[in-house]
Amino acid sequence: MRCANSLYGKDILDISALTLADIELIFQTAGIMKRRLKQKIKKSSYLKGKAIINLFCEPSTRTRTSFELAGKYLGADVINFTTSASSLLKGESFRDTLLTLQSMHCDAVVLRHPVEGAAQFAARTLTPVVINAGDGAHAHPTQALLDLFTLREKGLKLSGLKMVIVGDILHSRVARSNIALWKKYGADIHVCGPATLLARDIESLGVTVHERIEDALEGAAVINVLRIQLERQQKGMFPSAREYAQLFEMNEQRLKLARPDAVIIHPGPINRGLEIAWQTAYGNQTAILQQVENGVAVRMALLALTLNGDLDENFD
Repeated sequence: MRCANSLYGKDILDISALTLADIELIFQTAGIMKRRLKQKIKKSSYLKGKAIINLFCEPSTRTRTSFELAGKYLGADVINFTTSASSLLKGESFRDTLLTLQSMHCDAVVLRHPVEGAAQFAARTLTPVVINAGDGAHAHPTQALLDLFTLREKGLKLSGLKMVIVGDILHSRVARSNIALWKKYGADIHVCGPATLLARDIESLGVTVHERIEDALEGAAVINVLRIQLERQQKGMFPSAREYAQLFEMNEQRLKLARPDAVIIHPGPINRGLEIAWQTAYGNQTAILQQVENGVAVRMALLALTLNGDLDENFD
């Protein structure tokens, strides 16, 4: 039986707007979706007749592809829309672009944009559901959800666990969304990176700040390694890539400081040899490819819940 739920028709803009009940519903549904993905025939007709537009104003491999597959696996019609092939390059305003897409009677817009607050603006402008696929350095709620879903699959319960985020926190929407989500579950969150890559207000989010990665990693259960976002940085954030790697690279030697069963996650793409060593990135304690797989399941869950309703294990 299909029925309305707490997320039906709701925009997914940031973690703070989701209740624990919302999150548990997403995870329950994602579990059903992941089982469907492992079947011989993955495609369902659950969102047949729905139209989804992926509006990506920044490059993306994992997020855009997983949203596209998520929509198609559920039977929706999916259109990928990029800035480089749009009238935005001709001077059309962002608002006019949004209203143009709405006039084509789409049901959802999945938006990635380089400016903080773009998703909130789109939600105020549009009638269709808006899902934030990353806005500037502000938020990336679906990445945080798939990260926690992955950790839950590993059997981790966050309450009281030491969770460490290492790297370019200043420019990281992933860090902000993960902090917000992990705090909801009572985690003990620590952050570490060069002083120039730590947001000034980061401690106000209820985290512990470390200058040395070794101090941060001591006894850690989860290590969230962040990509160094060279495209968002000005020169001088750190002296050189070599010096950054010497001081903050996640490698096998530093991994020994964490718990023996510590899990490493990374949002991708990876700068191997800069924020994480090659051997460590391919090691047994990383869940990077599992995160990618779960990204499809979690995004299928969000599209199903916001555009249609609840479903059972035998949904079609």
